[in-house]
Amino acid sequence: GYGVFFKKFQSKINRQSVICLLHLQLDLKRKAAMSAAASPQAPPPPQAQLMQMAYGFCTTFLLRAAAQLSLADHLADGPKTVEQLAALTKTSARALYRLLRTLAGIGIFSEDESHQFSMTPLAEPLRSDIPGSVRTSVLSITGDLFIIPWSKLLYSVQTGQPSFDKHFGAPFFDYLTGVPEEAAWFHDMLIGFNFPDAPAVAAAYSFAPYARIADIGGATGHMLTTVLASHPGPSGIVFDLAENQAGAEELIQSRGMADRVGFIAGSFFEDIPTGCDLYMMSHIIHDWSEEQCLTILANCHRAMPQGSRLLIIESVLPEGNSFNPGKMLDISMLTLTPGQERSEHEYRALLEKANFKLNRVIPTNSAVSIMEAVPA
Repeated sequence: GYGVFFKKFQSKINRQSVICLLHLQLDLKRKAAMSAAASPQAPPPPQAQLMQMAYGFCTTFLLRAAAQLSLADHLADGPKTVEQLAALTKTSARALYRLLRTLAGIGIFSEDESHQFSMTPLAEPLRSDIPGSVRTSVLSITGDLFIIPWSKLLYSVQTGQPSFDKHFGAPFFDYLTGVPEEAAWFHDMLIGFNFPDAPAVAAAYSFAPYARIADIGGATGHMLTTVLASHPGPSGIVFDLAENQAGAEELIQSRGMADRVGFIAGSFFEDIPTGCDLYMMSHIIHDWSEEQCLTILANCHRAMPQGSRLLIIESVLPEGNSFNPGKMLDISMLTLTPGQERSEHEYRALLEKANFKLNRVIPTNSAVSIMEAVPA
């Protein structure tokens, strides 16, 4: 019975078994793929993560080469072959190809099947002819001005002193006065870094109650003019070194603020204008030693009339182990200047030494917070 039954249906059973097994395998593969997609991938082992971090400098210099060669500018009007780009940049075509394919591998530029290279959204800000360009910022950050002091970080950790001063033989801001091209790149970099802060500050704080606002160390007046653009009542002054006056007056004029904003030349280490009911300093305090900060704050305290307020606009470091861009910026300050980034607790202590009381800390939609203080 069973033998005859088996022989009669053996071929049909075998075919059905194979089909069932195939369906089972496909189902298992599908479930495995769904499971892999649903669960996060295991992180690489610590050794691999550390080596990836150590190799971070490679991206730094890939970006620098792209900026130095103005590759984004050359590709702005459409795709080009590496031979065309080599002729435009006066480089070795084979070497340039190796650079470009590596840049394409990290999302900057794209190579097609015919080996032509074209722009990607990530490459667009490397163009020099568009608003929001970061080309000169990249050149500044990846140049000797930053790279050498960071490479000497151990010296700063051992001594507490800027490695910049030791290598370049002068404090950071003094050195910049003798290298106009690098100073211009650095200035552009600051504008790029801090550009989102002004609208975020204007949106986060109510400036309407104040009649006259002083932007201490306000450079070209970007912060103050942005604030006043969204608060039509107040007027104000930009207070900074005389070398910034021409640039400030040009920007103030271009934004239609000449009747509301004036420029006063001077140094916040010496004296600060009186007669305003709100004083603000953006990215000033973090540049200087505690002694220098206390001098600046004392000058503010002396200039401020009764009832006025002080806004300090800076990164405020969070407590704990979380990553925060301000922590990286703090190490830049360690290597470049006598300054530092601070936590809320550290700012409170600094302000108390200068006879100010920290009223509140207001977060913004950018990397900075607004610290509102009043004379104690």
